[in-house]
Amino acid sequence: MNNIQLVWKNITQQLGSTLLSVLLTAFGVAILCVIYITGDAFEKQLSNNTKNIDLVVGAKGSPLQLILSSLYHVDNPTGNIALAEARKLGDNPFIEFAVPISLGDNYKGHRLIGTEPSYLALYALEIGEGKIWNKSFEAVIGSDVARKRGLKIGDTFNTAHGLSAEGHVHDEHPFRVVGILNRSNSVVDNLILCNLESVWDVHGIAHGEEGGVHDHATEQEHQHANHDHEHDHATAQGDQHDHHGHHHEGQAHEEELVSEKPNDVFVKNIGEDMLEHRGDEVTALLVKYASPAAMGIVPRLVNQSTDMQAASPAIESTRLFSLLGVGLDSLAILAYVIMFIAGLSVFISLYNALKERKYDLAIMRSMGASQTKLFGLVLVEGLVITFIGGLIGLLLGHLGLYLINQQASESADFIEAFRVNSQELLLILAACIIGMFAALIPAIRAYKTSISTILADK
Repeated sequence: MNNIQLVWKNITQQLGSTLLSVLLTAFGVAILCVIYITGDAFEKQLSNNTKNIDLVVGAKGSPLQLILSSLYHVDNPTGNIALAEARKLGDNPFIEFAVPISLGDNYKGHRLIGTEPSYLALYALEIGEGKIWNKSFEAVIGSDVARKRGLKIGDTFNTAHGLSAEGHVHDEHPFRVVGILNRSNSVVDNLILCNLESVWDVHGIAHGEEGGVHDHATEQEHQHANHDHEHDHATAQGDQHDHHGHHHEGQAHEEELVSEKPNDVFVKNIGEDMLEHRGDEVTALLVKYASPAAMGIVPRLVNQSTDMQAASPAIESTRLFSLLGVGLDSLAILAYVIMFIAGLSVFISLYNALKERKYDLAIMRSMGASQTKLFGLVLVEGLVITFIGGLIGLLLGHLGLYLINQQASESADFIEAFRVNSQELLLILAACIIGMFAALIPAIRAYKTSISTILADK
């Protein structure tokens, strides 16, 4: 019988205590595995998703919510901002890039992002197949969207209203896939990109000349409003009441319009205001500074001189990770405690087993086994127990990550559950070291086994 067979036989003789030691080691390693991979994935996401973005400008509210919704796409937006005001800010000499984005729809959990081609440059994205959009309702999808949904160039899909997959589906406005992005290991892999006009048009929102597309239904409403206005004005002239004498010929085009339907809202001034459509709004503006000096100027300018707010991705991401870090640190402490208990369990198991096997050890010594061999056998027992526990722990850890990933939103899954990192092997090494230290005292006792004393007692 070789040494490994002998060690295995000794381990299986104490099956109950051995299983306890293996499970404790496995749980400790599993928790540390989840913490390590999750923390590493969070750090990479924080870095990849903020790449060249120095500032996010949006509607006033929670700065963290603005960052979560505009960069990580895991929260609801704080509101909308005027596109004209965003454009004006983008012309500031301290700003190199200013890319607007507009949220509002999703496809099976993947968020639809209305934006401009400069969005790809901001994230250093490359189109692997197809091309970028050149008109409304053409979409460029992330690599994970194509993989999970089986979409390819030329396929069409319909988005659902809102940021939840259960929203109302816009059957009347199908999108067509014209491009698929290369994998970027960022949240963009789970996004669908299109132009700003698509987001406006899919909701029937009118927009101005800047977008290059008009909402014809809204124009017809304005023409109908003009007709109603002329009819109401003629009727008012025949009325005996002069409305306190405030009707003047030069002010006829500025009369307030009242629809026959109480929920309809029309523009007051049918002159220049016909060009001011309510669709010229976006969710946020992603900003890249032109120089380091902008860091102290642009945020203050936005927060103090406009109705918008500026949020720094670096500051808010650090705050977010610090909040998450508290929970991860607490779990890590728990894992270390479990690992310590596992080591203690191995020590007790081997120490008690040594008392029961002392006669066997004495026989082995009398048959020529050296003290060093007995010492090594006990050390290997502790090593094997924790090694098995470590392997089971890694398996449980990755299985747990897979389940977590399955429960996460489709637009937020960023953990590669079954990708084994070489540094995870350090967890098994640490478990083996704990096992060897736990077996050290029993091994020393085995080394000092006295043949004559034990056989005499027997």
